[in-house]
Amino acid sequence: MKYNPLGRTGLLVSELCLGTMTFGGQGGIWEQIGGLAQESADGLVRAALDAGINFLDTANVYSNGLSEQITGQALRNLGVARDDVVVATKVLGPMGDGPNARGASRAHIIAQCHASLKRLQLDHIDLYQIHGVDPITPIEETMEALDTLVRSGAVRYVGVSNWAAWQISKALGIAERKHLAMIRSLQAYYTIAGRDLEREIALMLDEEQVGLLVWSPLAGGLLSGKYHRDGTSVSGDGRRASFDFPPVNRDRAFAVIDAMRPIAEAHGRSVAQIAIAWLLHRKVVTSVIIGAKRPDQLQDNIAATTVTLSPEELTTLDAVSALPPEYPGWMIERQSGYRAGAKAGELPKTS
Repeated sequence: MKYNPLGRTGLLVSELCLGTMTFGGQGGIWEQIGGLAQESADGLVRAALDAGINFLDTANVYSNGLSEQITGQALRNLGVARDDVVVATKVLGPMGDGPNARGASRAHIIAQCHASLKRLQLDHIDLYQIHGVDPITPIEETMEALDTLVRSGAVRYVGVSNWAAWQISKALGIAERKHLAMIRSLQAYYTIAGRDLEREIALMLDEEQVGLLVWSPLAGGLLSGKYHRDGTSVSGDGRRASFDFPPVNRDRAFAVIDAMRPIAEAHGRSVAQIAIAWLLHRKVVTSVIIGAKRPDQLQDNIAATTVTLSPEELTTLDAVSALPPEYPGWMIERQSGYRAGAKAGELPKTS
């Protein structure tokens, strides 16, 4: 297991992160995603820790707080030392019926932070993330609220999830100008079959040294290699059978799967491991969040850390999964190509 800095910080997190969205399974979509009780969750957390994973991610909305509760109790049941684990959670979604029991306002952020701490049975949250975009609350208010939590000691670092590049850049500018806690990570969807993030977000993350935490690395299970081209499962079950998310260009996804199969066979690995290994080879990726319902699923994902893809294999996978050209990307590439060499230290010839 490798450990990477969380953005521009000295905090080291494992290249795989255990996602706990499958813990609890009460209400709405959570029943379809997973319904692990305490004993089963304890087993997964133990297996993750034994494999070297020191990073756990949850959210207050997962099963209406039950995921956080189970996660915190698992750490207590297993006797995990606080300094041995990095715990991340998120805030934004509805946690009550009232109009202010949601969003990224100062009131909701601070109230939910304390509620999460109680459910997790912790004295601080290592990484507190805004779970999505709040179109009503000014970014300045959100950043000031996060800074208050950092200064109080309730939170160590702050991040966001599912934000656009311009929104993160704006937030970073506000934080720098007002001397507030800086955004250290983005949690975002990124897979070999869904590389949209590379158009602008990945470039911004690299430039600003913001870490990337990848959610749904297998595209909701589609890249497990267990689905037919029509979306039906080989075994008749699977999450996408009842919860078809996130959206995927199926033609491109199955072309990628077809390219991964011979590579998986050559390595004696599963298709899922190749999909995760591809992400682990991407410079912009800090940690890949993996979730599981069963120990064997977790172990299969963890084994991806031992897969080394050759330059030729990476070239093959990059080519088959490449995004179609889109403006302004193709124009930027056309107009800046003659300067790219100079940036890399290769001066152009003058004669």
